[in-house]
Amino acid sequence: MADDAVGEAAPGVNTALRSTGTAMAYLQDEKSDIDIVPALNLGDLDLTTDEFILDEVDIHIQANLEDELVKEALQTGVDLRQYSKQVEAELQRIEQASIKDYIKESQNIASLHNQITACDAILERMEGMLSGFQGDLSSISSEIQTLQQQSVSMSLRLKNRQAVRSQLSQLVDELVVPSTMISVILDSPVTEQDFLEQLHELNNKINFAKELSFRETLACADIQDIVDRLRVKAVSKIREFILQKIYSFRKPMTNYQIPQNTLLKYRFFYQFLLANERSVAKEIRDEYVDTMSKIYYSYFKSYSGRLLKVQYEDVADKDDLMGVEDTAKKGFFSKPSLKSRNTIFTLGQRGAVLSPAELEGPILIPHAAQRGDCRYPYETLFRSQHYALLDNGCREFLFLVDFFMVTGNSALDLFNNVMGRTLNMFLKNMSTYVCDCYDSIAVFLCIHIILRFKAITAKRNIPALDKYWEAVLEMLWPRFELILEMNIQSIRNTDPQKLGVLDTRPHYITRRYAEFSSAIVSINQTFPNERTNALLGQLQIEVENFVLRMAAEFPSRRDQLIFLINNYDMMLGVLMERAADDSKEVEGFQQLLLARTQEFIEEILAPPFGGMISFVKESEALMEKGQLDKLKNDEVRITQLVRGFSTSWKQAVEALSQDVMRSFTNFKNGTSIIQGALTQLIQYYHGFHKILSQPTFRSLAVRSELINLHHLMVEVKKHKPNF
Repeated sequence: MADDAVGEAAPGVNTALRSTGTAMAYLQDEKSDIDIVPALNLGDLDLTTDEFILDEVDIHIQANLEDELVKEALQTGVDLRQYSKQVEAELQRIEQASIKDYIKESQNIASLHNQITACDAILERMEGMLSGFQGDLSSISSEIQTLQQQSVSMSLRLKNRQAVRSQLSQLVDELVVPSTMISVILDSPVTEQDFLEQLHELNNKINFAKELSFRETLACADIQDIVDRLRVKAVSKIREFILQKIYSFRKPMTNYQIPQNTLLKYRFFYQFLLANERSVAKEIRDEYVDTMSKIYYSYFKSYSGRLLKVQYEDVADKDDLMGVEDTAKKGFFSKPSLKSRNTIFTLGQRGAVLSPAELEGPILIPHAAQRGDCRYPYETLFRSQHYALLDNGCREFLFLVDFFMVTGNSALDLFNNVMGRTLNMFLKNMSTYVCDCYDSIAVFLCIHIILRFKAITAKRNIPALDKYWEAVLEMLWPRFELILEMNIQSIRNTDPQKLGVLDTRPHYITRRYAEFSSAIVSINQTFPNERTNALLGQLQIEVENFVLRMAAEFPSRRDQLIFLINNYDMMLGVLMERAADDSKEVEGFQQLLLARTQEFIEEILAPPFGGMISFVKESEALMEKGQLDKLKNDEVRITQLVRGFSTSWKQAVEALSQDVMRSFTNFKNGTSIIQGALTQLIQYYHGFHKILSQPTFRSLAVRSELINLHHLMVEVKKHKPNF
C-alpha cells in the first residue's frame, strides 16, 4: 500500500523538481548575461565595534584590490556606483521573474506537498508494521530460547533415564534366573556344552548375588534360594563326574593320560568348586593326589624292578681297579680274564646313550628285551628309567598347574605330594646301587645323563624336578670321585715285579688308563667339571710314574725307551680318538713321546755310527772354541770313519729299519722313528762333511772318498719303509 502511494506521488514530485530546475537554469543564464563587478569583501569587517583597527581594513582593501574583476574595473575606469545600481536593478528584475515562475508552478508545488504528505503517512504505517514485525521476532526469539532450555533439560533427563535403565536392565538380567538354566543344570549331563555354558552363567549370578548382598540390596533375597539350590545341584554333579574320572585311573592297564586330558577340557568344574564349595574341592584334590601317588609309585617300582632283570650280569666290584695285576686271584671263584676286565675302562658304544637321539629316545620295554635275550649296561637302564620320570613328571606338573590352578611354591608342594613317594623310592634305589658300584664310567655317564635331563627341564620351564636332580648328583659325584681315587691309589701301589714277564709292548694298565681317560675327557667336554679334571691330572701323573717304574725293570736303555715309546704312543693314539687335540692330556703325552723318540734315535744310531757321531760332536764343540787344530793328528781316525761309513752304511740302515719295525707295535710310529733316524743320520754326515772342509783337514787325501751328500739322500730314501 505504501508502495502505491509513493508511485502516485512520484509524477507530481518529478514535475515540481523539473520546475525548480528550470528556474535555476534561468537564473544562471540571466547571470551570465550581466557583467557583475564583485563588491568589496567587507563581510568580515565590523565597523560598529570599538575594536576597529585600521590596519585590518587596509589588509582587506588590499586583498580586494588584487581581485581580477576589481583590477579590470579599475583599469577600465568604470563607475562603481553606477555599476552597483545596474546590478541591483538586474537582480530585482530576476527576482520578479522568479516570483512569477514560482506562482506559475504553485499548483504543482502544492500537489507535490500533498504527495509528500501522503508518502509520509504511508511510511508511517510501514514503520508501524515493521515495529510489529520486530516485536513478533523478539517474541519468537524468546520462545526459541525457552525451547532450547527445555530441550537441554529433556536431553539430560533422557540420559539419566538411559543410565538408570542400563543399570536396572543389567541388574534385572543378573537377578533373573531363566528356566533354561534351571532345566540344564538339573537335567543335562555335565559333559554337554550347554551344561558348561549354563554353569558359567550360574557362577556369574552367584558372584553377583554375593556382591549385592554386601550392598544390602533387597532384590537379592528374591533369587538367593533358587541360586543356592542350583549351586548345590551343580556341585553334586561335578563332584560325581570328577571322582568317577579319578577312580578310572585305578583300573589295571589304564592309560591315565586320557582321563587327564578329559579333565583338562572341564577345568572350569574345579574352578567352580574352588569358588563355591571349598570342602568338595579339597576332597577332589586329596583324592587325586592319593590316587596318582599310588599309581606312579606302583608303575615306577614295577618298571625299575623289571629293568634290573635286563642288566648285564657281570658288573665291576672293588677288585676291578686300573692297577690290579693280571695274576690276582679271588679264592675259589677266579676273576674274569684281563680282557674282560678291560671293558670296565672302555667307553666303546656306551657313550651313545648321551647322543640326542638316544637320550630322548623311547624307553626300554623290559619284557621285549627279555624275549630277545638282550642285556644292557646300567647307564642305559638309568637313562630309560629317568627319561620316563622326566616325561611323566613334566606332564604331571603341567596338569597340576592347569587343572588345580596353582603356581610357584604351591605348585611345587602339590607336585611333591603326588610324586614324592616315587622320587624317594628312586633315591633309595640309587643309594643302594651307588654304595656297591665300582664302574666309574657308568657313574660318570649317569651324572651327565642327569645334567642333560636337568637342562631339558629348564628349557621346558619345569622346576618340579630340580631338587631331585640335585639330590641324585649329590649321590653320584662323591661316588665317582671315590672310584677315581681308588684307581689312582691302585696304580700308585702297583708293584712292577708282580706284573709277570717283561714286554716292550704297551702295558695293559696303560691301555686301561688310555681308554678310561679318553672316555672321561670326551664325556666331560659338554659339561666340564674342574674337580674331574684335577683327578684326571692326578691319575695321569701316577700313570706316568708307573710307566717309568716299569721301564726301569728293563736292563738296557734301548728296551726302556722302546717300552716308553710304545706306551706313550698307544696312550696318545687312544686319547686323540676322543679327546680334543689341545687337551692337557694329549699335549702332555706328545711332549713325552717326542723326547723319548729323539733319545731312542740317538740310541739306535750309536752302534753303527757312534764313532762318526762322537767325532762330529767333539769337533763342533772345538770349532765353537776355535780349537779345531787339536784334532790335526787324528788322520788315522778320520780315515777309518770315512771308509767305515762308506762300506757299511747301507747294511747298517737296513738292519736299523728292520729292528725298529720289530720293536714297535704301531707301524706308523715305527715308520716315523725310521724317518727321524735317517734324517738325523744325514744331518750328522752333513756335519762330518762340513768339519772335513775346514782348513785343518783340507789336505787329507781321504776326503775324496766321502760319499756325495745328495747321492746319500737319494740312497737313504730307498730304505724308508712305506706303510
